[in-house]
Amino acid sequence: MDPDMQARLEKIRSSPIDGQALKKLVESGLIWLRANQQLVNSLNVFPVPDGDTGTNMVLTMQSAYNEIDDLAHRAIGEMAGAVSQGALMGARGNSGVILSQLWRGFARGLQGKETLDGPALVKALADARDTAYKGVVRPVEGTILTVAKDVATAAEAALQETLDPLEILAHIVPAAADSVERTPELLPVLKQAGVVDSGGKGLFFILEGMLRFVNGDPLDAPVAHIQHLSAMNLEDAMEAVEPGQDFEVVVDFVPNGKFELQKFYAALEQMGTSIQLGEGEGMYRMHIHVPTEKRYEPIDYVMGQATVTKVAIENLIAQMDAQGSGAAAGKIELADVEPGQIAVVAVSPGLGISRVFASLGVAAIVEGGQTMNPSTKDLLEAFENMPTDRVIILPNNKNIILAAQQAKEVTVKDVQIVASRNIPQGLAAMMYLNPSGETEAVAAKMNKALDEVICGEITTATRSVEIDGVTVEKGQTIALMNGKLALSSPSVEEACLGLLEKAGTAEYELITLFYGEDYSQPQANRLVDLIRTRYPSQEIEIQDGGQPHYQLIISIE
Repeated sequence: MDPDMQARLEKIRSSPIDGQALKKLVESGLIWLRANQQLVNSLNVFPVPDGDTGTNMVLTMQSAYNEIDDLAHRAIGEMAGAVSQGALMGARGNSGVILSQLWRGFARGLQGKETLDGPALVKALADARDTAYKGVVRPVEGTILTVAKDVATAAEAALQETLDPLEILAHIVPAAADSVERTPELLPVLKQAGVVDSGGKGLFFILEGMLRFVNGDPLDAPVAHIQHLSAMNLEDAMEAVEPGQDFEVVVDFVPNGKFELQKFYAALEQMGTSIQLGEGEGMYRMHIHVPTEKRYEPIDYVMGQATVTKVAIENLIAQMDAQGSGAAAGKIELADVEPGQIAVVAVSPGLGISRVFASLGVAAIVEGGQTMNPSTKDLLEAFENMPTDRVIILPNNKNIILAAQQAKEVTVKDVQIVASRNIPQGLAAMMYLNPSGETEAVAAKMNKALDEVICGEITTATRSVEIDGVTVEKGQTIALMNGKLALSSPSVEEACLGLLEKAGTAEYELITLFYGEDYSQPQANRLVDLIRTRYPSQEIEIQDGGQPHYQLIISIE
């Protein structure tokens, strides 16, 4: 071990745990969680490409650490308060919001403390548990909440044997691991899907990262895993480009012999970061970010292990510059809001959908959706500088509702949340916008509108599973109706028609199709022709939605 590292470890073991020690523990938890981010992402109940729990928790923890990175606080209570504030503003998705609530309770338990002892740690973990449970309207067991509860219980039991907070940490990490493994017994949908709870697993990695630092174990050797090709979230990889990540390299290949995943992954770790491995359609895909001088190393390495079928190299800096100029070119005209009027903030996953929201009077668009949940801070910044104190937020995704509620809690403005869980609901709600109306009354009408529309979503299954009587093979096209798995099919067209039939579309008047970035307009036009032959009495509209991952978002009303 590096002598400096050894000295730091001995100091943290022998010295009182103060604010600076907590900073190092938070950093270690973040590093280990990030190392295992893709594993946490893969623990998705439904076989859809929205496994983003690991990403949301990493970004929440990164925000927490950014808040304390330059702080010189010695008092652990002050440092914990800063961690809580950073997590609050950076919270993304349900898992990130609950994680921020855990930090909020933890900080409350340490308020006024200079250093951490065993009883203080036990109290802080208990307060973290209580705060997180209170922050969720309907707590569900078998989730990150259960893991937090079991951790607090294990800490209380450990206190009977030791007053050393680091020894208590050594007790609660295996308790967290055991709790995660029990989550499928408490939440049947997890057992049905054959996974453990992703949020609970993320919390385990944070705690384990802290313990690994204390024990001097490495924090940069993640548990390698392979996901389905359709689940590879390369957009998220672009979000967190760090210095030295000059090129993105993607290689498709077929192994020459037995594929040794851990060895393969370990070799890639010596070359770069943001490593992802996907499998499907009879081949593998490797994704990595590397510095300029190493841009050909991953290709050469793979060629030594397999038959390479396709290679793509992108200059990340140029790519990000192009994205910036593209965003400028795709500017949309948002509604001007006068002082005293209602401003609507809508979350949107694609440029085309954003344009539709803008045409209906939205005052601010926050980019987000599946795999890219905006943070509390993102939502807050969308309306804080508006010339009005009256705001309505449309999350348009079930994983963004908690972050919207948290944004409401930290502002002095009159903010109402219309709990839209998908894009069709958000668009239906906008039909009831009255900018001059009373905020609560308008929000109430918009909330009622959520039940007036059926949402269908067509995407590609990321793994094989059987849920709610629907058998799915990875790579198949699947249809979701109001967020629930409805059917699987060999094609987008069959999946769409099957979904429309299940939804009882003949009883409705309007079908609107938003086609995504992976589905072309000619394909969408052919699909519309098929739908018209089946539903000649219904009005059918087609829109370029521009959303990722989902070939179609369908509104039936």
